[in-house]
Amino acid sequence: MNSTKLFTKSLTQNGLISRFYYTNRVNKATLYSRISPLGSHDKSVEVELEDWLKNGNNIRVAELQRIIHDLRKRKRFTQALEVSEWMNKKGLCAFSPSEHAVQLDLIGKVRGFLSAESYFDRLKDQDKTEKTYGALLNCYVRQRQTDKSLSHLQKMKELGFASSTLTYNDIMCLYTNIGKHEKVPDVMREMKENKVSPDNFSYRICINSYGVRSDLEGMERIVTEMESQPYINMDWNTYAVVANFYIKAGLTEKAIDALKKSEQKLDNKDGTGYNHLISLYTSLGDKVEVLRLWSLEKDACKRYINKDFITMLQSLVKLDEFEEAEKVLKEWESSGNFYDFRIPNIVIIGYEKKGLHEKAEAMLENLMKKGKATTPNSWGVVATGYLDKGQVKKALGCMKVALSLTVKNKGWKPNIRVITSILDWLGDEGSIHNVEDFVMSLRRTIPVDRKMYHALLKANIRDGKRVDKLLDLMKADKIDEDEETKTILAMKSS
Repeated sequence: MNSTKLFTKSLTQNGLISRFYYTNRVNKATLYSRISPLGSHDKSVEVELEDWLKNGNNIRVAELQRIIHDLRKRKRFTQALEVSEWMNKKGLCAFSPSEHAVQLDLIGKVRGFLSAESYFDRLKDQDKTEKTYGALLNCYVRQRQTDKSLSHLQKMKELGFASSTLTYNDIMCLYTNIGKHEKVPDVMREMKENKVSPDNFSYRICINSYGVRSDLEGMERIVTEMESQPYINMDWNTYAVVANFYIKAGLTEKAIDALKKSEQKLDNKDGTGYNHLISLYTSLGDKVEVLRLWSLEKDACKRYINKDFITMLQSLVKLDEFEEAEKVLKEWESSGNFYDFRIPNIVIIGYEKKGLHEKAEAMLENLMKKGKATTPNSWGVVATGYLDKGQVKKALGCMKVALSLTVKNKGWKPNIRVITSILDWLGDEGSIHNVEDFVMSLRRTIPVDRKMYHALLKANIRDGKRVDKLLDLMKADKIDEDEETKTILAMKSS
């Protein structure tokens, strides 16, 4: 597992990933209930805001701020920015430096640091505070603008704005992002010299910087220092990061000790934490601990989301525990969670890798019988598996299903090796109807080529049919005859 992902998905964010659920307990429509379901990141919310006003409804600034906060948590940054800009344009409130900082951050995420720079430059002097300076620094860091970040930091120091933990965390994140891990401890040292107290995230970045350089003694030294700080509450995430580095170093006993400490610090309802620990125990090959933690997670969290099922199924498949995986899959099917093909696909691809093509195909067929969506890629993977076993007829069946699904999955392209082998087989053994049907399906997905025509020519010649029209079509498609074409045509006179 990527060590960086263990302590944060975005290095510039403090705290845990949200497991947010929205339920509108009151049937009465609210502005929040109108905007929240607009799940597509690019779907405009301004129409909903204007419509809400036209219908004579009031809009409270606090409600808009709550909506922006929620959209940011859900990573719907474009929509959050749209609400923020709409609120500013309507003059619903005078933006404080805090509101400007939020908008600046959103501009950076959606449009990039140059747009964020322009917004910052247009701010009044009284709005250029530590918060807005910090927000712009964050934009630079996020886009790995090293020179701009360090120049901006120097300006912040001159203005007395570089006194927060967040500022130093940003610079440590910058060095982490650009792979200069050796510079992180220097920033931590400067931080402490300037009487700025590191927080959990600061220590975690520093621990990571030693771990990625395989300096486990340095890592342990920072962990000991962190544990000794009276103002720091040790968290599961830090010990999980440490455990991951021990696992990579092959130090199993130390890894297990860190994992036990991590579990002790786990909030009972923190599904994200359970998922990390499950993944780490999977790396150790410990099925017993994986199942134990899954049982604890289900008891503690009551409701478990699709992400939890994905983690557990990936772990069980990695451990070759397919029987247990099938049980978890049944739990998911009865959970009431929304359908997500990625979940059964974990087991399908697992079966494929084990050479259990029939089981993989049976799962796909069962999903289709239930009216559930599958993807051409998965059918294509099964087709490849059958082909590699010499079962071309079964490969053809799966590929035909894959091609029938390409209308909804326009980015998918079939494996050329598989297609070529199937066409060769059809040309030698298939009926004219079967070859024509397959070629027609292929042409909806990939450009017509010589192999398709060769299969059609062979099938027609075997059946004693004339091929003049086929040769004319081939010429019309600007496909010249080659030596193989001539060999096939010679079959007519043999």
